[in-house]
Parts: sequence; structure tokens; C-alpha cells
Amino acid sequence: MIWERIKGNWNQYRVRAKEQWGKLSEEQLHNIQGNRDHLASRIAQAYGLSKGEAEKQVASWQALQTDREPAVFRRLT
Repeated sequence: MIWERIKGNWNQYRVRAKEQWGKLSEEQLHNIQGNRDHLASRIAQAYGLSKGEAEKQVASWQALQTDREPAVFRRLT
């Protein structure tokens, strides 16, 4: 899945991000606005991770979202 789809539908995906990274506040997730680098930075800060490790977590989470996509998105690809 390309990140642009997550970014464009961030209000839906941020619920899933909150499930994955519960230490991030609703305000932080709202302010991320689908920006991948900003998400990785917030994860690194909240969990005491390196930027690289946070990027790996975001990449893994992104890959999982393909399986959880609403059917309407799968039909568009």
C-alpha cells in the first residue's frame, strides 16, 4: 500500500495507529495529519527508539494496513 492512501484517509488510519502506538495522544495523532516522518518522530520520542527503529515500525504497520483496508479501497487498485 502506498503511503499516500494512508495520508489521504488519515482520520480513519489514525484510529489504527492509536491501537498500535497507544502512548501517542489523540492530539499528537491529529497533528501528524498523515505525515509519515512526523509519525516516526513521535513514535521514536514516545517510546525512546532510534529514528531508524521507529521507521521500521511504521513500515511494518503500513504493510499490515493492506490486509485491513476497506473493500472499497481494494477495488480501486
